[in-house]
Amino acid sequence: MKSTEPNCDDLKFIVADDHPLFRAALTQAVKKVTKRAQVIEACDMAEVQNTIGLHPDTDVVLLDLTMPGVSGYSGLIYLKGQQPALPVIVVSGNDDDSVIRRVIEYGASGFIPKKLSLETMVLAIQSVLDGIIWVPNDVDLTVALVNEAETQLANGIAMLTPQQFRVLVMLMQGLLNKQIAFELSVSEATVKAHVTAILRKLGVQSRTQAVIAARSLDLGEGSVS
Repeated sequence: MKSTEPNCDDLKFIVADDHPLFRAALTQAVKKVTKRAQVIEACDMAEVQNTIGLHPDTDVVLLDLTMPGVSGYSGLIYLKGQQPALPVIVVSGNDDDSVIRRVIEYGASGFIPKKLSLETMVLAIQSVLDGIIWVPNDVDLTVALVNEAETQLANGIAMLTPQQFRVLVMLMQGLLNKQIAFELSVSEATVKAHVTAILRKLGVQSRTQAVIAARSLDLGEGSVS
């Protein structure tokens, strides 16, 4: 993150969503905020991780809650753990009040429901750039939802390294150590070391408990990406 307030025309955005048409809509909204802003698109969480690594001067991330490589709040929690000062605007088709309140409690700078008009998306992005947390007008942010157990789990996920986060996602997908090692081009011993570190950071005793804990951060069966 830049140490000084950037010129609006020099802003760099990452637009992360697995739907090309919605990425295009978000990009259009960003360009209406500032025509010369640089917009980098990502279609899954691995690409988000790689893009932030390549562009550490990113100013804002617009993040879909549900896309390949992530589900629910874990992606937001992970990003804020890696880049605490980086503003993240969550975008989602699930605009339940409890979802919106949780993403703000987990560190998001704003929440954009996918059903919003382009003009309102522009307003939301500009508000965040002005330092204002933006959510739909009818959402009450004074109601706290995240309990102590969720906070401890979130703190654990925030401490994961990029590779450990990838391993956790693969554990949630049901992959075995051998399969994870193949996907990441590392040894099984390296995967085992990552799993051990994940268990320690999440405060659990087994990979099954780690998966159950991580899945508790999903949006639920009825979620919409």
